[in-house]
Amino acid sequence: MSKQQPTQFINPETPGYVGFANLPNQVHRKSVKKGFEFTLMVVGESGLGKSTLINSLFLTDLYPERVIPGAAEKIERTVQIEASTVEIEERGVKLRLTVVDTPGYGDAINCRDCFKTIISYIDEQFERYLHDESGLNRRHILDNRVHCCFYFISPFGHGLKPLDVAFMKAIHNKVNIVPVIAKADTLTLKERERLKKRILDEIEEHSIKIYHLPDAESDEDEDFKEQTRLLKASIPFSVVGSNQLIEAKGKKVRGRLYPWGVVEVENPEHNDFLKLRTMLITHMQDLQEVTQDLHYENFRSERLKRGGRKVENEDMNKDQILLEKEAELRRMQEMIARMQAQMQLQLQGGDGDSGVHGHHV
Repeated sequence: MSKQQPTQFINPETPGYVGFANLPNQVHRKSVKKGFEFTLMVVGESGLGKSTLINSLFLTDLYPERVIPGAAEKIERTVQIEASTVEIEERGVKLRLTVVDTPGYGDAINCRDCFKTIISYIDEQFERYLHDESGLNRRHILDNRVHCCFYFISPFGHGLKPLDVAFMKAIHNKVNIVPVIAKADTLTLKERERLKKRILDEIEEHSIKIYHLPDAESDEDEDFKEQTRLLKASIPFSVVGSNQLIEAKGKKVRGRLYPWGVVEVENPEHNDFLKLRTMLITHMQDLQEVTQDLHYENFRSERLKRGGRKVENEDMNKDQILLEKEAELRRMQEMIARMQAQMQLQLQGGDGDSGVHGHHV
């Protein structure tokens, strides 16, 4: 019985090479196997087509059982947080996408406190991640931190509303803001460009920090550099969403049918939908890195400065404290005014008495 000869080990690399040039392939295989996580928040007034746009972006129905409230219900409605998670797979790559919707935002007559719920949610996700990261089992940490916020701006105004400015300023140090002009098919091309310029001017005027796409590296190909330049020039993105397939020029496209023609969702000449999707997909990793390295690190360092103590809604309480101080100041001023009035009456009474005594003498 002959012994089986051991198989000879063959060098997988070309002679003269060590082989660590293969490391990116290992990282790629591990990443694909593990899958990716991404959390997208959508904020804007009702009726701007947020749900339609999200369904159009990811070719999925995230809100199959949504009930749209009537006008009477909206008046007293408070802001809610609705997180929908869906597992999307494309060519073997898995993406766990969580879309955080904020129904009720901007619907009430008094919108002073409408974004406090949203800020609380963003902070809670940071808090949860910090708690998990500091725990004993750190192997399977679920990342629900908000990586990007699409802020929908109404096309019917003349720029940003005071609520838009207040909200963006309240969250710009916590999340990556991407401004989006909704229902762009209600504007002509000239109106669209005018509104974009106005919004960018107001963002700069109010020192609002929006997400800026990173510059293309010098070693990138020319096509990618041109794509990055076009994406940067398109901010804020003016978009149209639709889940309906319409026949146009002999082919089925997703779009909106009007008496004067068809608005194609994925036609870059009609709107910025394709640019918005390209920006989100090609810069998804950068959005996550900015969240980790900038927004989360700021939150974490603030917490560590306080010695790990949790301060509930600090930013929101500042406004409340100011309002209370103003009310207290008004009360004191009123009290002083009343005391002055009483002293004035007493003085007048004293003068009257002295006058009477003088007459008797």
